[in-house]
Amino acid sequence: QVQLKESGGGSVQAGGSLRISCKASGPMFSNYCMTWFRQAPGKEREGVAAISLEGGFTYYTRSVEGRFTISPDNGLNSVVLQMNNLQPDDTGMYYCAADPVRCPAVTWPRTEKYRYWGQGTQVTVSS
Repeated sequence: QVQLKESGGGSVQAGGSLRISCKASGPMFSNYCMTWFRQAPGKEREGVAAISLEGGFTYYTRSVEGRFTISPDNGLNSVVLQMNNLQPDDTGMYYCAADPVRCPAVTWPRTEKYRYWGQGTQVTVSS
C-alpha cells in the first residue's frame, strides 16, 4: 500500500513562490505516474502537473506552464512542485496522487485514473 503525504503549503502574495512536496512511503516503482491536483472552493479538482518517474516526462495544465515545475526529489520517494509567480487563481488545496502506470499524455488530469491520494496541503495567494 502506497501512502502519500504533502507538505510545504502556505500563504504568499501574488508574484511570490512556494515549493510543495509529496513524500511517498510503501512500495514504489519507476513506472509510477505522480501528479499534483488542486481544488478551489466550489470548483472541481483539476490536474496541475504530472511526471512519469520512468523517463521523467512531464505534463502541465496550460495555466501554469512556464511558472510551475514538477520534478522528482530523493529518487522515487518524493516529488516536488516549484511554483513561481503565483497568482490568486492558484489558491486551493493541492493534492498529490499516484498511479502505477506511466502518465498518459492526454488523460493524465483525470482524477479517476489515480489509485493513491494524499490528504492535501493548502496554498493561498493574496492579491
